[in-house]
Amino acid sequence: MRNYKLTIQYDGTQYAGWQIQENAKSVQGTITEALKVILKNDVNLIGAGRTDSGVHALGQVANFNTENDIEPFRFQHSLNSILPNDISIIKTEEVNESFHSRFDAIERTYLYLISRQKSPFYFKYSVVKDSLDVKLLNSLSDVFVSENDYTSFCKKNSEVKSKLCNVNFIRWRETKSFYLFFISADRFLHGMVRTIVGTLFLAAERNGDEKMIRDIFNKKNREAAGEAVPAKGLVLYKIKY
Repeated sequence: MRNYKLTIQYDGTQYAGWQIQENAKSVQGTITEALKVILKNDVNLIGAGRTDSGVHALGQVANFNTENDIEPFRFQHSLNSILPNDISIIKTEEVNESFHSRFDAIERTYLYLISRQKSPFYFKYSVVKDSLDVKLLNSLSDVFVSENDYTSFCKKNSEVKSKLCNVNFIRWRETKSFYLFFISADRFLHGMVRTIVGTLFLAAERNGDEKMIRDIFNKKNREAAGEAVPAKGLVLYKIKY
């Protein structure tokens, strides 16, 4: 049995997220169907992260096992010719049989994109805010860099046993056209990144401080945190192994 790793980009606008769901179009399901066409058998495609509905990816990773002997370059070309234009396989490689895209990942990084002015070219991939205090936002963001219980920052129906996540990097950057928010952690919960960004906006608007955010952590109540920002600005940026 051979094991193949795919690095994937997608525009999540038309999808109900990465994970296969009943009565909804998913990225995982779309790629799985394309693999089945080429390989002539069923494939279990394992993704490194379950992006939410409307969330995009620049560096999603997935793997699948097959008895077929694949030539990566030709296979990638064939797969991309079947997939819709909003999904692209940017790298295909054979990996060790033990490789697991989800369990072997040690760090995931997300990017949230904010346009400084309205643009028809970035409307689908960003929200618009013309003035942000990046220095203040970075100061407030430092509170998140540690292992914490993120109950207050995930959707109430998140079906996971542990809400502990270790955020090891978080930073705001400013360019001529954009504000960029980067966050890296060992794992993320459902809605976590968008809620963190929304909470940081709320804290900045209220001239909040670290104590305000620590109080939100301690309450372990989603209603204590800020409103989640729109999914369209969120991108799964890269995954580290």
